[in-house]
Amino acid sequence: MILCIETATTNCSVAIFKGAECIAFKEDAASGYSHNEQLHVFIQDVCTQAGINLADLQAIAVSKGPGSYTGLRIGVSAAKGLCYALSIPLIAIESLVVLAQPAQGIADFIIPMIDARRMEVYSCVLDREGRPLELAKAEILSQESYSNYLERGTVNFIGNGVEKWKKLCPHENAQFNSGVLPSAKDMGPLALKFYEKRGFVDVAYFEPYYLKDFQTLQKA
Repeated sequence: MILCIETATTNCSVAIFKGAECIAFKEDAASGYSHNEQLHVFIQDVCTQAGINLADLQAIAVSKGPGSYTGLRIGVSAAKGLCYALSIPLIAIESLVVLAQPAQGIADFIIPMIDARRMEVYSCVLDREGRPLELAKAEILSQESYSNYLERGTVNFIGNGVEKWKKLCPHENAQFNSGVLPSAKDMGPLALKFYEKRGFVDVAYFEPYYLKDFQTLQKA
């Protein structure tokens, strides 16, 4: 029994998996970054749906980033606190890999995109089965971006960063799956693989994978 938490974007998403089967799920992407108010309520709600107590959990899986600084911090803090209180292991899964799950088997390559500032996205590259080919990076989009993959086969671009990429990419091999956000409902099989291999992170020292340094805007 694994609790999955996904808060890397505006989507506040929680699910409980029994093995690879999702037995309870709740999310809200419409309320902006309200994770601080919603997350613990959602956790209680999915426990009620599943008919379990927190003490019945064997592990907690959390989206580790990249993504929103605030969203990641809230999700990881909640997961670490619960793992510590329940004395259960913590699993950390890359947000872009979670985002890529619905696109498996559709094209030769999968490129998940999480919107960043201006013409920038967080992205990585996976094969059609979801196996990573390139690590996550912050990509400033241009007409030449991802050209090596587009020339080699079909590419499914998925995520909330796709809309601005569509304007730059007329290639016939490009497939656009825009508006999709990482969701806890897609984390279960990934979390189970980590659990079976004991791929846990240190609860005390684990930090979100921000990818970029936090920046603030100064008032004029």
